[in-house]
Amino acid sequence: MKSVVVQQLRPFVPQRFLLPRFNSSSPFSSKLITVNNGYSNNPSSSLLFQSQIRAATNQDASFATSSTKDDANNVFQLIQAHQEKAARLPPIEEIKTILNHSSRGALSTFSLKYEGYPSGSMVDFACDAYGAPLLAVSSLAVHTKDLLANPKCSLLVAKDPEDRTDLVIVVHGVAIPVSETRKEDVRAAYLARHPNAFWVDFGDFQFLRIEPEFVRYVSGVATALLGSGEFTKEEFREAKVDPIYQFSKPITSHMNKDHSDDTKLIVQHSTSVPVDYAYMLDMDSLGFNVKSGYQGNTFKLRIPFTRRAGDRKDVKTLIVEMLQAARTHAG
Repeated sequence: MKSVVVQQLRPFVPQRFLLPRFNSSSPFSSKLITVNNGYSNNPSSSLLFQSQIRAATNQDASFATSSTKDDANNVFQLIQAHQEKAARLPPIEEIKTILNHSSRGALSTFSLKYEGYPSGSMVDFACDAYGAPLLAVSSLAVHTKDLLANPKCSLLVAKDPEDRTDLVIVVHGVAIPVSETRKEDVRAAYLARHPNAFWVDFGDFQFLRIEPEFVRYVSGVATALLGSGEFTKEEFREAKVDPIYQFSKPITSHMNKDHSDDTKLIVQHSTSVPVDYAYMLDMDSLGFNVKSGYQGNTFKLRIPFTRRAGDRKDVKTLIVEMLQAARTHAG
């Protein structure tokens, strides 16, 4: 597998507060480190860790006090220490899992009309059993005409479009028309992701399959830790989709609606960070991710399970065990 390049940057310590915000940036001096990723819990092998430590934007020292800065620094250290050790999926598994459960991305093609220029469009997609993106395109669409003239393209998918520091995936490949022998399977896969897409049966529509040539990712943009890497088509094809991620929506919805205080207690116990709230975002076999707040600052945290979850029922067991441990510790 190709090396993963991590740009590790010196954390910027603002005068007023240190905790990270979404959509913030600051100029850091940088040092480039190349890491041969062995998929350990080292932060360089993690996608989520690289997007956690963000610089607060307010640098006005006139509003700061020594105690505030000390508290902020302590919280920053707690976050960093926790995130460095938190168990996560191997990057290639996370990428394939996120793609498999995504439904929309930015397609880039070579413009037929404006030769030499790229052309972009938002498209809905699904993935087949191998992780290849499937498109349902109309012959009237500009991107369809582009692809039929030059099938080379890329598909960009953001895990959280509202958070530019989170994981962004780009699949580079060749868009190939689906054969009649495979059409029904592809149609079923597409409708499973887009059940209301009745137009796929219109006469001007056809299915295209983007055969991945290589897959790139980046995370932690404009943060203290910037990570990026790429995988070959063989590595991507052989990677597994995490079996627990599919239950993220029902489990997190239930926890956020009925057990938000319990989630906060688990996060406080697991990280030692005195968060004001914790909103569960998604989960996989090794843990879950939360959006948390502390003194008006918002950041994401990774909360690992005590062991790998085997199935959906096991996730409930693990959460109950973690809650019991948190309550016992809290007294």
